[in-house]
Amino acid sequence: MADIPINVQLASLPSNPGVYQFYDKEGVILYVGKAKNLKKRVSSYFTKKHEYGKTRVLVKKIVAIKHIVVPTESDALLLENNLIKKYQPRYNVMLKDDKSYPWICIKNERFPRIFPTRRLIKDGSEYYGPYTSMHTVKTLLDLIKSVYPLRTCNYDLSQEKIQAGKYKVCLEYHLGNCLGGCEGLQKEEEYQKQIEDIRQIVKGNFKSSLTYFKKQMESLAMEMKFEEAQLIKEKIGVLENYQSKSTIVNPKINNVDVFTIVSDETHAYINFLQLSHGSVIRSHTAELKKKLNETDEDLLQLGIIDIRQRFNSQSKELYLPFKVVLEPHIKITVPKLGDKKKILDLSLRNAKFYRMERFKQIKITDPDRHTNRIMAQMQKDLRLSEEPRHIECFDNSNIQGTYPVAACVVFKNGKPSKKEYRHYNIKTVEGPDDFASMEEVVFRRYKRLVNEEQPLPQLIVIDGGKGQLSSALKSLDILGLRGKIAIVGIAKRLEEIYFPGDSIPLYLDKKSESLKIIQHLRNEAHRFGITFHRNKRSKAAINSELESIEGIGEKTTEQLLKKFKSVKRVKEASIENLAEVIGMAKAKKIYTTFR
Repeated sequence: MADIPINVQLASLPSNPGVYQFYDKEGVILYVGKAKNLKKRVSSYFTKKHEYGKTRVLVKKIVAIKHIVVPTESDALLLENNLIKKYQPRYNVMLKDDKSYPWICIKNERFPRIFPTRRLIKDGSEYYGPYTSMHTVKTLLDLIKSVYPLRTCNYDLSQEKIQAGKYKVCLEYHLGNCLGGCEGLQKEEEYQKQIEDIRQIVKGNFKSSLTYFKKQMESLAMEMKFEEAQLIKEKIGVLENYQSKSTIVNPKINNVDVFTIVSDETHAYINFLQLSHGSVIRSHTAELKKKLNETDEDLLQLGIIDIRQRFNSQSKELYLPFKVVLEPHIKITVPKLGDKKKILDLSLRNAKFYRMERFKQIKITDPDRHTNRIMAQMQKDLRLSEEPRHIECFDNSNIQGTYPVAACVVFKNGKPSKKEYRHYNIKTVEGPDDFASMEEVVFRRYKRLVNEEQPLPQLIVIDGGKGQLSSALKSLDILGLRGKIAIVGIAKRLEEIYFPGDSIPLYLDKKSESLKIIQHLRNEAHRFGITFHRNKRSKAAINSELESIEGIGEKTTEQLLKKFKSVKRVKEASIENLAEVIGMAKAKKIYTTFR
């Protein structure tokens, strides 16, 4: 296949639903995809211009195309998921999860034991789960054991051995945790009734157990057995308390799976809630690593298939945020109002919360991935052609036109690079003219970078609205840099972002990380500029105090401050110490002035 030209391979593809596989020259599988129409979908890789660099790289590597025709699009989805998990292609979404999840086992034996396990043995035993944490399993088993007396020994309780009197009751019997099935003190039918109730509890249905215990409590009360009735009442309380904690919606909502998705440029997070009798009996959030420009629809499709297989879900109805193609027998509901919408919102909150927790963890454990994600998000939010790894921000500072200065701050990979910060004294502008000052500083900055062949930033941020942005653009035009460097302005009032040639500003979400970085840039530029301006005014005030003395000029002032460090020390110095620096004649003038 590798020797056959791609156009010939494309021409031979059928127009049926199916799964396609891309291979490189080494015969390594690169990508697995599904299609409603194989010919159209696969041909699109080679005929359209791809926005994302990874897709372009993938297409360049493809030398062979294989396909499998299936009856329907939903069959293609199932096959695609299985092949991705089997081959783990480099350019596919990462769905791999080797984690071993815990199950609750009801052992296939007389007087079945119930216990947690991570191993599934095909011996006829029943397995419920898997659960997302052992803590959940232990909590549920503690509930069950507090309500139902169950055996914990691993004896073979066959009828023959019990009748032969092979076993004796243990401490668990005397503690009331077991009813002595090993000595025939508990009937098998009675024990099996408990097991059936436990099956329902594990499935989230407490109704059967509650009904049984309430009838038993009433019967004991009628017989004046109040102490025994009280014990039953306590069991009812335990069950109702557990149920109340897990019931979050209408109890009529039964056997439903809920899926929602949140995503960014590099990852997607799919939350799964499983509901039974109005209770959430399982919650899990899966993290999927994007490899190409997958849509949320594609990711949710794959995620649903993978998660349902992993957790052995047989639910026939799904609540989703939007329609996706799945197996025909599954009913898909997109809730808009009421309890169903509340469940969907709960799932979405769980997905968002998990995403934020992962961000916090990644920031500590994998700072490179954290940076890459933010840079990709900024590129998307600000409509840039490349990630803004190097950003520069400009701010002007002057008070009533006095001592006009400007500041340029530099961020690398979203963090301040303080050694590259620069101050500017405005040289060509008279009076408080922010627009002209911005034009001068931007011109000086990038003329120097170009002359010295220094790397240019991917993004320039101007502190100000349309006016300051237009002034900065004039300088970029003169230097021939317009279009080579992205540039935006940020106005202070509503934090709106202005783009060249666009009168309508962009309003980023106030919680957006892109906006936070731009605000950090702007605040750093303002702080750096104000500090420089303040220092300049202080220095000018000091110099003017000394230079106001007749016969004392700028040079003499510099000599004195170099020696004494401050005007206060100059004032306190003796005439002899002053004379050592500037001579007796000038020393007398200063000494008499301040005395």
